[in-house]
Amino acid sequence: MAIPPDQLEARARNLRLLLLDVDGVLTDGTVAIDGAGAEFKAFSIRDGAAILWAQKAGLDVGLLSGRASHATARRAEELNISLVVQGVADKRAAYLQLVTAQGLKEAQVAYMGDDLIDLPVLRRVGLSAAPRDACEDVRQRVHYVTHTVAGHGAVREFIELILRGRGRWEALVRAHLT
Repeated sequence: MAIPPDQLEARARNLRLLLLDVDGVLTDGTVAIDGAGAEFKAFSIRDGAAILWAQKAGLDVGLLSGRASHATARRAEELNISLVVQGVADKRAAYLQLVTAQGLKEAQVAYMGDDLIDLPVLRRVGLSAAPRDACEDVRQRVHYVTHTVAGHGAVREFIELILRGRGRWEALVRAHLT
Protein backbone atom coordinates (compact mmCIF):
# COMPACT_ATOMS: atom_id res chain seq x y z
CA MET A 1 0.00 0.00 0.00
CA ALA A 2 2.99 2.31 -0.48
CA ILE A 3 2.03 5.73 -1.77
CA PRO A 4 3.89 8.07 -4.16
CA PRO A 5 6.29 10.72 -2.77
CA ASP A 6 3.94 13.63 -3.50
CA GLN A 7 1.20 11.98 -1.43
CA LEU A 8 3.69 11.27 1.38
CA GLU A 9 4.60 14.98 1.43
CA ALA A 10 0.96 16.06 1.42
CA ARG A 11 0.19 13.78 4.35
CA ALA A 12 3.32 14.93 6.22
CA ARG A 13 2.19 18.57 6.01
CA ASN A 14 -0.99 17.74 7.99
CA LEU A 15 0.75 15.96 10.87
CA ARG A 16 0.67 17.16 14.44
CA LEU A 17 1.57 13.92 16.26
CA LEU A 18 4.09 11.18 15.57
CA LEU A 19 3.40 7.97 17.50
CA LEU A 20 5.97 5.20 17.67
CA ASP A 21 5.88 1.60 18.76
CA VAL A 22 8.96 0.75 20.80
CA ASP A 23 10.10 -2.89 20.53
CA GLY A 24 10.87 -3.59 16.89
CA VAL A 25 10.78 0.11 15.94
CA LEU A 26 12.90 2.14 18.36
CA THR A 27 14.79 -1.04 19.26
CA ASP A 28 15.75 -4.05 17.19
CA GLY A 29 13.18 -6.04 19.15
CA THR A 30 15.70 -7.66 21.47
CA VAL A 31 14.99 -7.58 25.20
CA ALA A 32 17.92 -8.64 27.38
CA ILE A 33 17.17 -9.71 30.95
CA ASP A 34 19.93 -10.47 33.42
CA GLY A 35 19.82 -13.06 36.20
CA ALA A 36 18.44 -10.51 38.66
CA GLY A 37 15.60 -9.63 36.31
CA ALA A 38 16.95 -6.26 35.15
CA GLU A 39 15.91 -5.47 31.59
CA PHE A 40 18.12 -3.87 28.96
CA LYS A 41 17.26 -2.39 25.56
CA ALA A 42 19.44 -0.63 23.01
CA PHE A 43 18.16 2.59 21.44
CA SER A 44 19.69 4.34 18.45
CA ILE A 45 21.22 7.75 19.08
CA ARG A 46 20.28 8.69 15.50
CA ASP A 47 16.61 7.95 16.24
CA GLY A 48 16.82 10.01 19.43
CA ALA A 49 18.36 13.00 17.65
CA ALA A 50 15.64 12.87 14.99
CA ILE A 51 12.93 12.77 17.66
CA LEU A 52 14.36 15.97 19.13
CA TRP A 53 14.43 17.55 15.63
CA ALA A 54 10.79 16.58 15.11
CA GLN A 55 9.84 18.16 18.40
CA LYS A 56 11.73 21.34 17.50
CA ALA A 57 9.87 21.40 14.18
CA GLY A 58 6.55 21.46 16.06
CA LEU A 59 5.57 17.78 16.04
CA ASP A 60 4.42 16.15 19.23
CA VAL A 61 5.98 12.70 19.68
CA GLY A 62 4.49 9.86 21.67
CA LEU A 63 5.13 6.19 22.36
CA LEU A 64 2.48 3.48 22.12
CA SER A 65 3.82 0.13 23.28
CA GLY A 66 2.16 -3.17 23.97
CA ARG A 67 4.84 -3.96 26.53
CA ALA A 68 5.57 -2.02 29.72
CA SER A 69 9.23 -1.36 30.40
CA HIS A 70 11.32 0.82 32.72
CA ALA A 71 13.88 1.19 29.91
CA THR A 72 11.21 2.68 27.65
CA ALA A 73 10.07 5.10 30.34
CA ARG A 74 13.68 6.16 30.92
CA ARG A 75 14.32 6.73 27.20
CA ALA A 76 11.09 8.72 26.89
CA GLU A 77 12.17 10.91 29.80
CA GLU A 78 15.59 11.51 28.18
CA LEU A 79 13.86 12.63 24.97
CA ASN A 80 11.22 14.79 26.71
CA ILE A 81 8.41 12.55 25.47
CA SER A 82 5.55 12.94 27.90
CA LEU A 83 2.94 11.09 25.85
CA VAL A 84 3.78 7.48 26.76
CA VAL A 85 1.30 4.61 26.78
CA GLN A 86 2.73 1.20 27.70
CA GLY A 87 1.42 -2.25 28.47
CA VAL A 88 -1.67 -2.08 26.26
CA ALA A 89 -2.93 -5.20 24.52
CA ASP A 90 -5.50 -3.24 22.49
CA LYS A 91 -3.50 -0.57 20.70
CA ARG A 92 -6.52 0.55 18.69
CA ALA A 93 -8.46 1.51 21.82
CA ALA A 94 -5.43 3.22 23.35
CA TYR A 95 -4.79 5.09 20.10
CA LEU A 96 -8.41 6.29 19.82
CA GLN A 97 -8.28 7.47 23.41
CA LEU A 98 -5.04 9.38 22.69
CA VAL A 99 -6.40 11.02 19.55
CA THR A 100 -9.56 12.11 21.37
CA ALA A 101 -7.63 13.41 24.40
CA GLN A 102 -5.29 15.39 22.14
CA GLY A 103 -8.18 16.80 20.10
CA LEU A 104 -6.72 15.49 16.85
CA LYS A 105 -8.10 14.12 13.62
CA GLU A 106 -6.63 10.81 12.52
CA ALA A 107 -5.18 12.46 9.40
CA GLN A 108 -2.98 14.52 11.76
CA VAL A 109 -1.28 11.43 13.21
CA ALA A 110 1.64 9.37 11.90
CA TYR A 111 2.44 5.95 13.36
CA MET A 112 5.33 3.55 12.91
CA GLY A 113 4.84 -0.08 13.91
CA ASP A 114 6.31 -3.45 13.04
CA ASP A 115 3.96 -6.28 13.96
CA LEU A 116 0.38 -7.48 13.81
CA ILE A 117 -0.61 -5.74 17.06
CA ASP A 118 0.12 -2.44 15.26
CA LEU A 119 -2.17 -3.04 12.27
CA PRO A 120 -5.35 -1.57 13.82
CA VAL A 121 -3.50 1.73 14.35
CA LEU A 122 -1.51 1.69 11.11
CA ARG A 123 -4.76 1.35 9.13
CA ARG A 124 -6.27 4.48 10.72
CA VAL A 125 -3.53 7.12 10.76
CA GLY A 126 -2.81 9.79 8.17
CA LEU A 127 0.71 8.47 7.54
CA SER A 128 1.88 4.96 8.44
CA ALA A 129 5.34 3.41 8.28
CA ALA A 130 7.23 0.26 9.17
CA PRO A 131 10.91 -0.59 9.44
CA ARG A 132 12.41 -2.71 6.67
CA ASP A 133 12.50 -5.74 8.96
CA ALA A 134 8.86 -5.50 10.08
CA CYS A 135 6.67 -8.51 9.41
CA GLU A 136 5.49 -8.90 5.82
CA ASP A 137 1.82 -8.38 6.64
CA VAL A 138 2.66 -4.97 8.10
CA ARG A 139 5.04 -3.91 5.32
CA GLN A 140 2.32 -4.62 2.75
CA ARG A 141 -0.17 -2.36 4.53
CA VAL A 142 1.77 0.83 5.33
CA HIS A 143 2.33 3.98 3.33
CA TYR A 144 6.12 3.82 3.71
CA VAL A 145 8.69 1.12 4.48
CA THR A 146 12.11 2.37 5.57
CA HIS A 147 15.34 1.26 3.97
CA THR A 148 16.78 0.99 7.48
CA VAL A 149 16.05 -1.75 10.01
CA ALA A 150 14.48 -1.19 13.42
CA GLY A 151 16.71 0.12 16.18
CA HIS A 152 19.32 1.30 13.69
CA GLY A 153 17.90 4.54 12.32
CA ALA A 154 14.50 3.53 10.89
CA VAL A 155 12.75 6.16 13.02
CA ARG A 156 15.28 8.79 11.94
CA GLU A 157 14.59 7.92 8.30
CA PHE A 158 10.84 8.28 8.81
CA ILE A 159 11.27 11.59 10.62
CA GLU A 160 13.49 12.91 7.84
CA LEU A 161 10.78 11.97 5.34
CA ILE A 162 8.19 13.84 7.45
CA LEU A 163 10.37 16.92 7.91
CA ARG A 164 11.16 17.05 4.19
CA GLY A 165 7.45 16.83 3.44
CA ARG A 166 6.79 19.69 5.83
CA GLY A 167 9.53 21.79 4.22
CA ARG A 168 11.60 21.80 7.43
CA TRP A 169 14.55 19.60 6.49
CA GLU A 170 16.72 22.10 4.58
CA ALA A 171 16.49 24.64 7.41
CA LEU A 172 17.61 21.96 9.83
CA VAL A 173 20.61 21.11 7.63
CA ARG A 174 21.51 24.80 7.27
CA ALA A 175 21.32 25.27 11.04
CA HIS A 176 23.92 22.55 11.44
CA LEU A 177 26.21 24.14 8.86
CA THR A 178 26.49 27.49 10.64
